[in-house]
Amino acid sequence: MTIQWFPGHMTSARKKAAETMARTDVVIEVLDARLPEASRNPMIEELRLFRQRPCLKILNKSDLADPVVTQAWLAFYERQPNVKAVALSAKKASDVAKIPGLCRALAPHRSDNTKPLRMMIMGIPNVGKSTLMNALLKRKVAAVGDEPAVTKSQQSLDMGPGMTLTDTPGLMWPKIEHDSDGYMLAAAHAIGRNAVIEEEVAEFLGTLLLLRYPAQLKERYGFDLTGLDGHGVVEAVARRRGCILKGKGGGYDLEKASIVLLTDFRDGLLGRISLETPDTRVLMLAAAKAEAVSE
Repeated sequence: MTIQWFPGHMTSARKKAAETMARTDVVIEVLDARLPEASRNPMIEELRLFRQRPCLKILNKSDLADPVVTQAWLAFYERQPNVKAVALSAKKASDVAKIPGLCRALAPHRSDNTKPLRMMIMGIPNVGKSTLMNALLKRKVAAVGDEPAVTKSQQSLDMGPGMTLTDTPGLMWPKIEHDSDGYMLAAAHAIGRNAVIEEEVAEFLGTLLLLRYPAQLKERYGFDLTGLDGHGVVEAVARRRGCILKGKGGGYDLEKASIVLLTDFRDGLLGRISLETPDTRVLMLAAAKAEAVSE
């Protein structure tokens, strides 16, 4: 299955974001710390570089990600020009309090307070932009929900003396180039449910967990991992959680078991897990390039 998701309102949101970028000093790009590159919208990079704007990359939900992998991602982004990276949880006030100072360091020409520092929050759906916005302003100004694409319009707000902040709707891009990115985004619930088959996403997640986090998988569900593949993980979850189809014949309710596995991952109940690392990203891109050449 190839996963694609680009709701209609995102076309106008991209146009509005491009207009606002011209009046912005610093772009705050919110990424999911568990899948930073898969959750990076290439359109945001394109808009930012065209206007030559510095970027604060926030690896949000870092409390759910593998801390060793997160450090590797921070080093990866810090090597990029005009970029500062920080890992945090938008739910922690002490983490969020660092953001204005980091933005000021990226825009020293605004240090004299003659004009306000203009910041713009961008990112894909469901990475925590609205939670971050509310925490920065210390009041509820953006709707927060479990479904992606809750925010559908742009708003600019005064953050106090010498600072303004613009919140933008979650932006996807028209075509997800790599299938694995689509699966990672779906696993993290950055894509609407109508665009995915949850059993396939859960099988992808199960395969990755077997490969990289088998101990967490066994600790959570208590089943033997010997001989299992991604599909076998979903079946084993169904068996452990009593996900049985009603009616004659019974059988496992794999859709329900898939939702159990995905929800446990999203809520951090499987432990601190990262779906990609800088090294796995390099390998994936190299494999994709080799495949394209062979075709």
